[in-house]
Amino acid sequence: MRQYREFLYEGTGWHACTVIGHRGACAYFPENTMVSFRGALDLGADMVELDIQCTRDGEIVVMHDEKVNRCTNGRGRVKDLGYAQMRALDAGSWFGKRFAGEKVPALAEVLEYCRGKIAVNIEIKSEAVGDSAIGGIEEKTLELVSRMGMREHVIYSSFSPMALAHLREVDQSAPIAVLYEKKHYKKMSPARIMEHTGADCFNCSRDEFRGSWARELVSCNIPVNVYTVNDRGALARLAGAGVGGIFTNKPDVMRAVLAASGKM
Repeated sequence: MRQYREFLYEGTGWHACTVIGHRGACAYFPENTMVSFRGALDLGADMVELDIQCTRDGEIVVMHDEKVNRCTNGRGRVKDLGYAQMRALDAGSWFGKRFAGEKVPALAEVLEYCRGKIAVNIEIKSEAVGDSAIGGIEEKTLELVSRMGMREHVIYSSFSPMALAHLREVDQSAPIAVLYEKKHYKKMSPARIMEHTGADCFNCSRDEFRGSWARELVSCNIPVNVYTVNDRGALARLAGAGVGGIFTNKPDVMRAVLAASGKM
């Protein structure tokens, strides 16, 4: 399995553009569940993206929303629920009856599955970020990734500048990606944002990768990943425009587009 630096700096080897399974392969499976991550690998993703938060008792779990309401049969905020309560929830039925009984996975469970198979983009949700790096979700995540033997195969991202700063404080060598949000970086160009955060990669929406920004990112050789793209035309355009990776809910469609355009 390739190391993260191959994705950022040396091309992907298999593809000219990294296929990043967004929350697994969430067009076909309930997002951020084990079945979705297994599906992403089966459908040809090079990397899976997931979201993390902490439970009331400090377990790192994979969940996008601040509340469990949308993607489980429960209610309430992740940080107010214990790990046992989270594991008792059904995280699959909302998507389809055949996924009934899918659990909210712990990050450790996902890393155990991905080890030796596929790289991981861990997004630290802003609501999980505290005031201190010590003892916070960033330090806990870095320690877990190292303990699981995935240190060279994980990239960390966040919309929170504080999370990125905490990651850098705990581990100067940790590969981090800015998730661009205008309110945090007013009037800053992509190159200035990269300098300001010390990030290794720039992640932005498909609408933000255009015009002078797109030109600057490409001309400055800034590794850039674009989210979340599922239609064939846009996938082909972005892959041809020099982006390093694309977050997609349909890894199989993106692989087919890359094959058809000769970018595999």
